[in-house]
Amino acid sequence: MTITNTQDLRKVVDNAVNNVEVTDIHTHLFSPNFGDLLLWGVDELITYHYLIAETMRWVDIPYDKYWSMSKEEQSDLIWNTLFIENTPYSEACRGALTVLDKLGLDVGTRDLKSYRQYFNDMNVNDYVDKVFEVAKIKCAVMTNDPFDAAERELWLNSYKPDPRFRAVLRLDVLLNSWERGCEILKELGYDVDINLSDKTFKEVRRFLGEWIDRMDALYMAVSLPPDFAFPEDSPRGKLIESCILPISREKNVPFAMMIGVKKLINPGLQVAGDGVGKGHIQAVEFLCANYPDNKFLVTMLARENQHELAVAARKFRNLMVFGCWWFLNNPSLIQEITRMRFELLGVSVIPQHSDSRVLDQLIYKWEHSRKIIADVLVEKYSDLLKTGWTIEESEIKRDVNKLFGGNFWEFLER
Repeated sequence: MTITNTQDLRKVVDNAVNNVEVTDIHTHLFSPNFGDLLLWGVDELITYHYLIAETMRWVDIPYDKYWSMSKEEQSDLIWNTLFIENTPYSEACRGALTVLDKLGLDVGTRDLKSYRQYFNDMNVNDYVDKVFEVAKIKCAVMTNDPFDAAERELWLNSYKPDPRFRAVLRLDVLLNSWERGCEILKELGYDVDINLSDKTFKEVRRFLGEWIDRMDALYMAVSLPPDFAFPEDSPRGKLIESCILPISREKNVPFAMMIGVKKLINPGLQVAGDGVGKGHIQAVEFLCANYPDNKFLVTMLARENQHELAVAARKFRNLMVFGCWWFLNNPSLIQEITRMRFELLGVSVIPQHSDSRVLDQLIYKWEHSRKIIADVLVEKYSDLLKTGWTIEESEIKRDVNKLFGGNFWEFLER
């Protein structure tokens, strides 16, 4: 079918975007095999850290009192504060309502207890299938930390692959807290020392290779502060140069950098206490230019970094920009950033990932993002129609498949 008018265009784009199966390339989810590490259900949804921070703007209680509450008590407080006493139009609040609505629950009742009952009656494996069906998810890419004792124990002894979930080797402890990482590696039998000798580099590379193989990890990942620099005379800089980059090339797995998080600017909020800062694009440019045989997945947290990151991606084919991360996951910013990326990079980006920490969030984050991405695509295709260019329905489906997963899998296979 050849598209010649905007009315047909809207229908074709909406159909393609709404029905494509998504590869969600970065989440904090776990397969059911991980037990309680997989968060799901209405109380986890309502006590998501975005909603905790928003609630604490209204309630005048000590942070310690909140953290001493049971999960249901926390959920009741947040629900009453943000959904009953105030209108829930923040993106995190609207997202929770979208989840309930898409699951067939009546949000108009505002009855948190009835929503709880729905989830209490649900089997977790069945619920994973339901969420993936509703959100149209092909697979969710996890974040897997071998420096976490509970998760490591499962990987070593009882992990069972689940085709709905794929693994990523997370390296925040290794790169951002070398002293602690060194201690854990010693406990695991690796002959490392705090001074980063050649033997230590060799052992760290052995650790990385073994865990990439064990997890069948799609990439290695780390979240980084705004002042991240490379090259850098620091444990992090030396480990990246002597361990991460060589293993990345050897195993042909990208190194993903998520740059711009300021940890615990309000420690009392705990998991809800992180902030954002403007990062330095020079580090990304240096890595891409000086390590052309390495592949880099990069997202940055500050809005102010988005244009220069997209420009950098124009210059380096070994750089894949992905997602509107964390504090950027708001409709106005997703629209702005997606439009700018399409204008600079065409189809060669990964416009979104969910960053979901609660399974249920897959529903709202992709429901909301699909609509925004579709709107931007209609705008861009309409601009082409005005020039006299013709567009085939098959070409739109091709583009959409690339944007919602194809680009990621192709980048891994290069």
